[in-house]
Amino acid sequence: MRKRIFEIMQISKKDDVPSMAFDIVLVLVIFANIAAMFMQTFSSLSEIHGVCKVVEYVTVGFFCVEYILRIATADFLYPGKSKPAAVVRFLFSFDGIIDLFTIIPAFFLTGFVVFRMLRVVRILHLFRINSQYDSFNVIKSVLYNKRNQIFSSIFIILILMLASSLGIYSVEHEAQPEVFENAFSGIWWSVSAMLTVGYGDIYPITVVGQIMAIFIAFLGVGVVAIPTGIISAGFVEQYQKDQHADIKHADIDKVGEILVSADSELLGLTVSELKKEYDMNVYIIIRDDLTLLATDSVTLKQDDIVIVNSDKLVKRKKRR
Repeated sequence: MRKRIFEIMQISKKDDVPSMAFDIVLVLVIFANIAAMFMQTFSSLSEIHGVCKVVEYVTVGFFCVEYILRIATADFLYPGKSKPAAVVRFLFSFDGIIDLFTIIPAFFLTGFVVFRMLRVVRILHLFRINSQYDSFNVIKSVLYNKRNQIFSSIFIILILMLASSLGIYSVEHEAQPEVFENAFSGIWWSVSAMLTVGYGDIYPITVVGQIMAIFIAFLGVGVVAIPTGIISAGFVEQYQKDQHADIKHADIDKVGEILVSADSELLGLTVSELKKEYDMNVYIIIRDDLTLLATDSVTLKQDDIVIVNSDKLVKRKKRR
């Protein structure tokens, strides 16, 4: 029973109707909870605040039951761990923390301001919708694989912000001490300038400060492009990996090797000519003790072993 409950609560498969139904219900409950929280902020909708409260309590009850069931089935999520260790692992996992933080505010709707502010955390339930699908997994993979480059770019941005904030403070403090009162004022200006926001509440008035601001503004365009380019390249790489990660059995049947003998009609052809004349995808060429990349300009020599993929190989096998 516990295993079946775990399967239902996990990512649904097309042939598992109860699991798909649970995913749909979960999405509807999350949106209902968020909608009830938003509508309670409108004074013009005060007549339906009571209904919103009921919706809120019902949906939070659903979250509580789901949270308990996920704790009870945590050993199936982490099969290599004991049940207590699996429960602890789930409680401190991303999903476990999100589940807990979206339930706690319901029990502190009145009282300290800190607990009332936790109600906003319930919007993190929206992460759980996206976490059920590959899109969120792709984002997590990209950020994890590019974490070193992203941290390096953020470190560079912080250094440039600190340098620009201290520089603009040193040249603008005497001219407008009430605006650039301290170094933090310079940080606020450097953030808005380097991130190309430019609120206009703080700006330099001296000639040196304005010249410095011009260079910092141009520098900000490049600074923003650094992490953007890293993440974009990561998405391209992840997409290419996903495209070639799964090799179907039908494709394996089409892969074969061809020995280029002395009397072979392939002898002397380039990889480009082989692709065009014989409709083959050439992967690699094994020549003596070397493995060559199948670039279009490579010419086939005697005793080369060519690894190819073609429908014609399948036809030849059937004929044999």
